[in-house]
Amino acid sequence: MKVEKFREHLEENKIDGKRIEDYIRRLLEYQKYLEKQKQTIETVDVNELVNYTEFLVIQDKDSVLEFLRALLNYAYYAKRNDFVEASLDIAESYNAMDNLFTRIAEWHGEATRDEILEGLAIPPLGVHPEKKPQFTKVVLKRVEEKLGEDKLIALLKPCLHQGLGGDLDKDRKDYLELGIDAFLEKKRQEKVKEFEKHRDDGTPAFAQTVNDDVVEYVKNNSTAGLGKREGNIIYVTKNPYQIKKSLETDDLRMKRFYACFCPWVRGAIKDGSEHEVSKHFCQCSGGWYKDYYEQLFEQPIRIEPYETALSGYPYCKFAVHLPEKVIIK
Repeated sequence: MKVEKFREHLEENKIDGKRIEDYIRRLLEYQKYLEKQKQTIETVDVNELVNYTEFLVIQDKDSVLEFLRALLNYAYYAKRNDFVEASLDIAESYNAMDNLFTRIAEWHGEATRDEILEGLAIPPLGVHPEKKPQFTKVVLKRVEEKLGEDKLIALLKPCLHQGLGGDLDKDRKDYLELGIDAFLEKKRQEKVKEFEKHRDDGTPAFAQTVNDDVVEYVKNNSTAGLGKREGNIIYVTKNPYQIKKSLETDDLRMKRFYACFCPWVRGAIKDGSEHEVSKHFCQCSGGWYKDYYEQLFEQPIRIEPYETALSGYPYCKFAVHLPEKVIIK
């Protein structure tokens, strides 16, 4: 690892000096770990990254997040898209279950939360993502048994981590000027351009490599971006988590695995045990769009999973039920 070049890169990007030294220290510690296995950051198979994060979980689990931040900064600097993908695989939605239990305590009391969590430990950031669904299966079953199906759905409907985000002021202005149909098409075209730029720049789109086939897939996804209206419903289909890998396999199960963004369920799709995960879990993914649409329309809206990887499809599609007084044109 070229430490000084990396330091210069961080300085050029105006990273705080103390944080720069922390990133470098954590990466050098990783380098020492690899040297014991006669490997380097440049030569290690990125699939072995999780071995190190699991090692950190045992040594000091609170250090995992900062290590992954350091590695991501290095990966973007070194144009190691494979490290970007591997790091995000480990970090994606890492705090979702912590947020679920915070929500249970706030809505139903700490005693209820403690009863549901009794004897369980939330898998910490750093463990292999495919180990997480076993926890999901148990905890969702306990929540439903304790609180009932309706309250489980209510807990999951607001996304358990971040929402869609974006420039809501600009988007609302565009929607008011264009009407919903033209606005949605505009957002779809923006998504296409975003993927084209990643392809041309050689950068990853979140956690995936982008080539011509990936761009073509996004172009042909008529409900990508924020979706497409049909009557009083907007159908929105997430582009798969790993489009390129999905296109390269004919195995439906693996297509579903590559479509799913959530490590709390994805591994169960891969090993065939997804039927043990509550069918309501994808309410959380629908909730990823909920706050955005409610701000766009300035009204409460209802979003439901329509066709998802968890329920047997090679993609995830959601139905956004339009409220009253939507501007069509």
